Amino acid sequence: MDHKWLLFCPQLPATPSSPRVTLWRRMRSAGAAGLDNGLWLLPYSESAQTLIEEMKNYVAAQGGISRTFFANAFDTETEADIIDHFRQDRAEEYAEFKEQCAHFLAEIEKEINRKNFSFAEFEENEVDLNKLESWFKKVQNRDFSDGDQASEASEWLEKCRETFQHFSDEVVAHEDPDHNHKMRFDPGRLTDQASENPIKK
Repeated sequence: MDHKWLLFCPQLPATPSSPRVTLWRRMRSAGAAGLDNGLWLLPYSESAQTLIEEMKNYVAAQGGISRTFFANAFDTETEADIIDHFRQDRAEEYAEFKEQCAHFLAEIEKEINRKNFSFAEFEENEVDLNKLESWFKKVQNRDFSDGDQASEASEWLEKCRETFQHFSDEVVAHEDPDHNHKMRFDPGRLTDQASENPIKK
């Protein structure tokens, strides 16, 4: 058992709920595994120790208390269960990431099929690709396992990059000076849409 863990045990007042949400978000963002009764587990590292120190100060500022322990698993079965917990957390995130990559690819395919090669569409897809790039880095940074999920997600992201580059080439090659033609997909005023498609109560 080579792993050395940090076990963080915070206790916050029952109200308000916002500090609990902040704590949950920070710990999840760092890749911590949530255990029973509000306990959090992280592989030991200097960055993890810094995070725990920050969260200890945050908990104290909110009127709570916390305890932190260095820990090792009791046996190999417990160690394997802990590692599997981390892998399952990351697998869930990578699955969601790949789903969004699929949406991105479908969106570009739709725009290519209807020949919507406008700069506005290019810029919109560029923003979406940048979001995927940023998201992938975040998940990678909190991936402490050696599973295949990261490589699969990386392949999806590379496909998004290649598809976006192809779309960019098409936009440059088919740039249309006719503004009315480029605006042919404009849905118009929201009030007009509401009158045409009234919400049924």
